[in-house]
Amino acid sequence: MRPCLFLPACLLATTALFAGCASTDATSAMSTATAVSSESAVPPTSPVVNRTVVLDPGHNGGNATHLAQINAPVPDGRGGTKACNTTGTSADSGYTEHEFTWDVTVRVRDLLAAHGVRVILTRSDDTGVGPCVDQCAAIANQAGADAVVSIHADGNTGAGAHGFHIAYAEPPLNPVQAEAGTRLATALRDAMVAGGAVPSTYVGSAGLDPRADLAGLNLAERPSALVECGNMRSATDAALIETPAGRARCAELITAGILAFLG
Repeated sequence: MRPCLFLPACLLATTALFAGCASTDATSAMSTATAVSSESAVPPTSPVVNRTVVLDPGHNGGNATHLAQINAPVPDGRGGTKACNTTGTSADSGYTEHEFTWDVTVRVRDLLAAHGVRVILTRSDDTGVGPCVDQCAAIANQAGADAVVSIHADGNTGAGAHGFHIAYAEPPLNPVQAEAGTRLATALRDAMVAGGAVPSTYVGSAGLDPRADLAGLNLAERPSALVECGNMRSATDAALIETPAGRARCAELITAGILAFLG
């Protein structure tokens, strides 16, 4: 049997234990999610109530048809430029990264909202273009976010390359990146590992990947990290990435990491 990216998901996917993780209709997504309406559902003394989290679903469904727009250079945060955005990658089946990131982000949004967290998304659907990577950072900075998580999946074609990794800004450009940003990345990594996810076999170390080339992280003035949930070009990872149960499990682990950081 092939190893699983999310071991509990593989063990439980055929049981009713995933019944509570049904996929959310992406067309109903809103750019901002508020606390759940039932006051009794979330203790008012919970440390995460009314905290603000910005979620950035990587790429967008309209990027591929607006190449001039997404290839336009924007500041990279270290004195250079980057492309505004990219089309993202896809699995061998054709299942796209932007579809995956939107699905997982909506799930994380709803899980966080159930805990009383105020959630802001950098885009409101999966049919638009962008926003540019510098705009994503600006949205989070202007919101005064307590945590910022960009959700992605990788497309490495190396033989046997599989597993998740968490990117953070290194070397840091401000005290927030040096301290809180690193703590957020570590909290996400720890939650993923505790939930049975397998750290990347091909990049970073023990599931953490310090990066100087990601504009969203370089421009961050709020605690920020980027989650590569798995490698879409790996048959092992794609087998879960392409299933609702696998995406639900990924969302659960990301949510656990965010809540651990906020708490």
